[in-house]
Amino acid sequence: MTIPEWFDRARFGLFFHWGHSSQQGVELSWPMVGGSPVLPHCRPQTVDEYQASAATFNPSAGGGFDAREWARLAKRCGAEYAVLTSKHHDGYAMFHTALSEFSVQHSPFGRDIVREFAEAFRAEGLRVGLYFSLLDWHHPDYPAWRDEDRPYMPGRWPQPSPEQWERYLAFMFGQARELLTNYGRIDLIWFDGQWERTPEQWHAPELAAMIRELQPEIVINDRLPGGDYDTPEQFVPATSPSRPWEVCLTMNESWGYNPSDAHLKSSRQLVHTLSEIAAKGGRLLLNLSPRGDGSLPPEQVEPLEAVGRWLARNGEAVFGTEPALEPWQFYGPTTRSANRTYLHLLMRPYEAVTVRGFPIKRVTAVRDLATGRDLKYETRCAILDHLLNADPMGELTIEVPEGVVDPLATVVTVETRAP
Repeated sequence: MTIPEWFDRARFGLFFHWGHSSQQGVELSWPMVGGSPVLPHCRPQTVDEYQASAATFNPSAGGGFDAREWARLAKRCGAEYAVLTSKHHDGYAMFHTALSEFSVQHSPFGRDIVREFAEAFRAEGLRVGLYFSLLDWHHPDYPAWRDEDRPYMPGRWPQPSPEQWERYLAFMFGQARELLTNYGRIDLIWFDGQWERTPEQWHAPELAAMIRELQPEIVINDRLPGGDYDTPEQFVPATSPSRPWEVCLTMNESWGYNPSDAHLKSSRQLVHTLSEIAAKGGRLLLNLSPRGDGSLPPEQVEPLEAVGRWLARNGEAVFGTEPALEPWQFYGPTTRSANRTYLHLLMRPYEAVTVRGFPIKRVTAVRDLATGRDLKYETRCAILDHLLNADPMGELTIEVPEGVVDPLATVVTVETRAP
């Protein structure tokens, strides 16, 4: 499939990991299987302890959930798309489904969260994505996870009978069909949980074909085997993958709301990560962890707002750009759009920065992107190149005065004429 233009140009999205367990302040799903070594703040619970909060899920009780507020925040902070957990591994559906009573439809809350999310974000002009777990630790035909199945180890998860698996596939395909039929245009579907079964068991080609029939313009991630783009998790790859890609990243070390996890990334870390990803042609899908009442934790909103303010000043160097210079040319991320090259200064410059192997005679202006201030610069190349070559490659040295240094990251714009 050809990647849609909006996704090809996108650089920043928000992930929302929310479920009934958010009331307990615990990670989504993983406590019920005993935790995970990659989630250091995930404490184990029995299955019954974990799933008990499904019966009490009622975000309206605290008045905290307002999808329109989420969407306005996302828009204000520069996000171009957003992804919501419609169903995590615990099997709890955050949408109205005719195929199971284990859903928000049968909770004290009752409202259709996926519908409210999709409508609110669409109204703000953002693209709508839904996370959907292929595996389901609650469904009896998957089969459901039990306390006696611990420890959770690769290859040792419970196996269904052929009859059970046939019923489960019908259920899983049916819920995917509901999500892609009942909520208008869905721009992206973000699968997860694929590791417990083979692509053949998942009937991955058939599922992808159904998805594209229902939503022809949709983007599918790689966790449905054969999807459209790669999803490195919690790190920026050293080199760009060979096809479209997106880093999914948490604000702290947890996906779901976990008040005991105070290991938060700073706004500077987030801006630097976004710059690095943009300079490699990828996307950042940054996670927020709504509380049980649907409100967003201030400690996560504050750094996100700071990222948004930085993007308001420097977003031209991020959105719709492509990778620019090679690492040997400049000590930092670089992006490009038309005749502009953007230098992302992630370390405070001493007095100046230098770009090497650059078409120095084509330079027409050098500016601080945030303020538009012209910056002084000098060029240098071999004497004979300067005399005999109409388009020599040389060094561009730019003065960066203290007054333009941004506390998060400074972006310098170099404008050039066509050769």
